[in-house]
Amino acid sequence: MLGRCSLDALRKRQSEKWRTYPPDVLPAFVAEMDFDLAAPITEAVVAALAAGDCGYGHAGELGEAFADFAAKRLRWSPDPSLIFAIPDVLTGVTEVIQALTPPGAGVVISPPVYQPFFYRIRLAGRRVVEAPLLRGDDGRYDLDPDALDRALAADGVAVYLLCSPHNPVGRVWSREQLATVADICQRRGTILLVDEIHAPLVLAGAHHVPFGSLDHEMTTRSVIFSSASKAWNIPGLKCGLAIAGSADYAAVLAERRETLSPGQLGVLGSVAAFADSLPWLDAVLAQLDQNRELLARLLGEHLPGVAYRPPEASFLAWLDCRALGLGDDPAAAFLDRGRVALNAGPGFGTQGNGYARLNIGTSPELIADAVRRMALALP
Repeated sequence: MLGRCSLDALRKRQSEKWRTYPPDVLPAFVAEMDFDLAAPITEAVVAALAAGDCGYGHAGELGEAFADFAAKRLRWSPDPSLIFAIPDVLTGVTEVIQALTPPGAGVVISPPVYQPFFYRIRLAGRRVVEAPLLRGDDGRYDLDPDALDRALAADGVAVYLLCSPHNPVGRVWSREQLATVADICQRRGTILLVDEIHAPLVLAGAHHVPFGSLDHEMTTRSVIFSSASKAWNIPGLKCGLAIAGSADYAAVLAERRETLSPGQLGVLGSVAAFADSLPWLDAVLAQLDQNRELLARLLGEHLPGVAYRPPEASFLAWLDCRALGLGDDPAAAFLDRGRVALNAGPGFGTQGNGYARLNIGTSPELIADAVRRMALALP
């Protein structure tokens, strides 16, 4: 169902992952999986192309399809009338921040965190305020309520942007942790934006709690963002979702329909993903579960100096390479000497110095090749 991720076939792709580096580099960086697409998505897009259905995007049945998926898989029943199609999560986040906060307002994030949060907040004319995650001696990360409270209490802070599940550390936050976040945000009078793009990719042993499913007043002062792009590997189709916590926030999104217009093929592909491609998703989850354990074994054999805690969600592995003696940016050494491209840890914040992020959304064979190449970079 997923295909075998043949390197020869993959190199025929023309996406960022396969065009950024020369052919002797194995790309394992950008959050794009190597599996074949789910057949219902391919069929929906091909049918639209055959019908010439490539005009301006219309949300169509997307709200209902996501609501049905959320009820089945996430134990959450969002109101379809509060669900809006957007081109992608980051664009939606940026537009909402600009709509709800004045220029120069502070936006709190919890690094190490998704790199574009930093520059998109600054590009929107707002300030990044950090409430870093706590890292235990065992490599497990947690939210830091005290740091969050201090950050939200700072002058001019208006928003907390939460990543749930968290990229890059792979944590799935508990109901209790989310309730604590909600309590702090409510006390400080801030808006809460929640990036839940990796929610469909929660792996065995973990359970995602949608923020909107909480019985808490802060759900009405929130906007939740999601997409089929990560879980079904269709970011190039350009479609995400913004779920308003209230009619007032829905009005903000509705006023920006033109600037938040999705891709038409993205809408159709996303509907096919949420409604008809769950068996494919289950196959991906099973493969990722195997891949995260395989990576642990391979690192133990070839790079025992790398500290790694398997992610609870997604296909991204956060690797602590500080013991390897490769400096703040070990990904640079992996690329230069091993010819394998990982994401540079410092891009996720200063808390990422000495770390790298590895994409394991691929075949076991290519994961083994990536680790072999990484080992070549050791002094």
